[in-house]
Amino acid sequence: MGKAARVLNGNWTGSSTVPSRSLYPHQWSWDSAFIAIGLRHLSPLRAQVELETLLAAQWGDGRIPHIVFNPSVPLDAYFPSPDFWRSAKAGRAAGAPRTTQTSGIVQPPVHALAAWLVHLADPGLSRARSFLPRVYPKLAAWHRYLLHRRDLGGGGLVSVVHPWEQGMDNAPSWDAPLSRVTPAARHSFQRADLDHGDAEDRPTDLDYGRYVRLATDYRDRGYADGAGEFAVEDPAFNALLIASEHALARIAAELGAPGTARHARAERLTAALVERLWDPAEGMFLCRDVLDGGLIPERGVAGLVPLVLPALPPDIAAALVRTLRGPRFGLGGVARLVPSYDLTGHAFDRHRYWRGPAWFNVNWLLERGLRLHGEHAQADTLRGSMVRTAEESGFAEYVDPYTGEACGARGFSWTAALTLDLLSEPFGGGLSPARFGTFDPSDRGGERR
Repeated sequence: MGKAARVLNGNWTGSSTVPSRSLYPHQWSWDSAFIAIGLRHLSPLRAQVELETLLAAQWGDGRIPHIVFNPSVPLDAYFPSPDFWRSAKAGRAAGAPRTTQTSGIVQPPVHALAAWLVHLADPGLSRARSFLPRVYPKLAAWHRYLLHRRDLGGGGLVSVVHPWEQGMDNAPSWDAPLSRVTPAARHSFQRADLDHGDAEDRPTDLDYGRYVRLATDYRDRGYADGAGEFAVEDPAFNALLIASEHALARIAAELGAPGTARHARAERLTAALVERLWDPAEGMFLCRDVLDGGLIPERGVAGLVPLVLPALPPDIAAALVRTLRGPRFGLGGVARLVPSYDLTGHAFDRHRYWRGPAWFNVNWLLERGLRLHGEHAQADTLRGSMVRTAEESGFAEYVDPYTGEACGARGFSWTAALTLDLLSEPFGGGLSPARFGTFDPSDRGGERR
């Protein structure tokens, strides 16, 4: 645990944790949520501050921006930089902060789940600092924004309007929707990521040109939702919203308010997830392109993340486990860690970002999902591989799914944080829905004190 703690201490700024000192020198939204989950074992106070710092940059419309910029970092250290997003001016109508510079897009809503787990790490400290009463209204506003502004397909699910919002930037699931987007000219932007990583491991210039075009158009619309060239319902994004909605219900119960309506909303979202994105022939969930209405026939790991939902129909949970253990994802077989994309798929690349490499945050979610559905032996195997690979890779950003070879940045914060979390739970132990922050259908009460 000492090595993981040193990574987090080295990336701590005094109020938040950067994912990587070199490659990602600002605060990232879903990174901070995963980091807080691990930090709670090292310092519950720092974990609370991590989330509070992020939430302090929330926009008036409820969105939590995917980057909160550190004003002391030079503009050329990361692209797109604050002068690209122009949040205070372009986001004025959406309530962007006037004094804090942020991006204008979002990332997966893991935050309520993180807040609940951080509370559980030291309830006494949490209550003394009024942690939950202060973050609950912000988290509720965040969920309202997603549910009210981002149901672009009209079926109850949230849509992402940029690949960066889903977090799996260059996943093959985005190839077809992105093909409609005219890329920005290569000379119009300067990629800082290539200064710190191998170009063979990163998204291509064509991908980046399309990312820049989408972000530019969204900015120039004043960050108004619903009129862009890219809108996709993603199973992982929606599953994490559902898990966080259950967690928000438990936070409400802790604060003395009924959580029944939130649990019921999460159940409705789960039903919509199954109805709109489940593909029984593939044995997993697929993305839906909102603009053409069809499912996207790419088997990415996002389609397995709904395993974190304990209220999934048992036959669907069992099918997800079979898919995980099959030749496409290799759990317990050829793969050391679960890859980000189908091992047998046409676009598989074992080193290129989200087109094949294994990522620790996704494997952490799958380990939790396996355990929630009673697959303790598989969960223990995956946990052991994660802990071993994290240390051997120098807590890499992501790794070759076959060999565990390090890719991307080293000393990556969520890898270290989630390793701490895995080491804190005994092997072979159960993980109750209350501990995970999700909903046990047999228990409609809050966490017992």
